[in-house]
Amino acid sequence: MSAADHGPADLTYPERGGTRGAPLPAGYHHLRVALPLGHGRAVFDAAGAAVTGFRMHRAAGTRVRAGAPRAAPGVPVDVSVGIGPLRVTGPCRVVWAVADADRIGFAYGTREGHPECGEEAFVVELRADGSVWFTVTAFSRPARWFTRLAGPLVPVFQHCYVRRLGRTLRRLARRPAAAR
Repeated sequence: MSAADHGPADLTYPERGGTRGAPLPAGYHHLRVALPLGHGRAVFDAAGAAVTGFRMHRAAGTRVRAGAPRAAPGVPVDVSVGIGPLRVTGPCRVVWAVADADRIGFAYGTREGHPECGEEAFVVELRADGSVWFTVTAFSRPARWFTRLAGPLVPVFQHCYVRRLGRTLRRLARRPAAAR
């Protein structure tokens, strides 16, 4: 597929859309975590809206500056974590999005200046048994001196961050509609 099939040419890796299926591209650290959120259409709808509206990221303490209120292919997204001089910003761009009856979410890929090189997908799924799951799929490798120096600590941080996102999303999805 061409770069146009998966987004603009400003992404820092060639495997655009690689989180959409399996296997993930070789030469990267792979991350795939699935977390239960609850049951039913209301949980699915609330979780999907929180993911695609960047509310999950913000509620988990991540600063998000997006070029649109909702995730859609081509939308630039800058995410940052940390405090003060330890704040790290990662420029990204949404490369794909899905909004089906039983799956909703998106993936963004890294742009120049991101501390990592790769792609990360955030998908909410309503399964046949009524259970709702949140899955994060990613492939990445260090792109800056400090992520190369951090070496094996980066995947540990990523896994902890994904767990935090899952806990946050579970809380957001279970709140009554009037409280949202």
